[in-house]
Amino acid sequence: MLARTELDSDGLGAQEALVCTMVLVAATGGGISDREIGVMAGIVQTLPVFSDFTSAHLDAATEAAIALLREDNGLKHAARLIRDALEPRLRETAYALACDVVAADGFAAQDSLHLLEFVKAELRIDSLVAAGIERGARARHQRAVA
Repeated sequence: MLARTELDSDGLGAQEALVCTMVLVAATGGGISDREIGVMAGIVQTLPVFSDFTSAHLDAATEAAIALLREDNGLKHAARLIRDALEPRLRETAYALACDVVAADGFAAQDSLHLLEFVKAELRIDSLVAAGIERGARARHQRAVA
């Protein structure tokens, strides 16, 4: 399925919803860092859920997500589209990807943590599951030198 540059009444596909979740948390604080872009590209290139998703799909889905977030009530609209597009097991994947993007810069600003809480609530992620996902993201993004 090709990513749409404009979202229509059909909503998002699962892969687009996963990208939208990553973009949503990356855009917190005013912009997406180069490190976050690199993490998102690496995720799309390596995870099985994106096995048939190209860099062109990523670009289009990212642009569509940014356009969505610029709408009035874009954050709530994005959350609804993401939740509707993902079955429960992929909602956990979306939360894990969001945590990886937030952890990419080596620190989590308060606004990013608030947005992760929002995503967790909107995707209806169990608190214990979320804690495990968060700890895994922290462990994956540790640096050897403090």
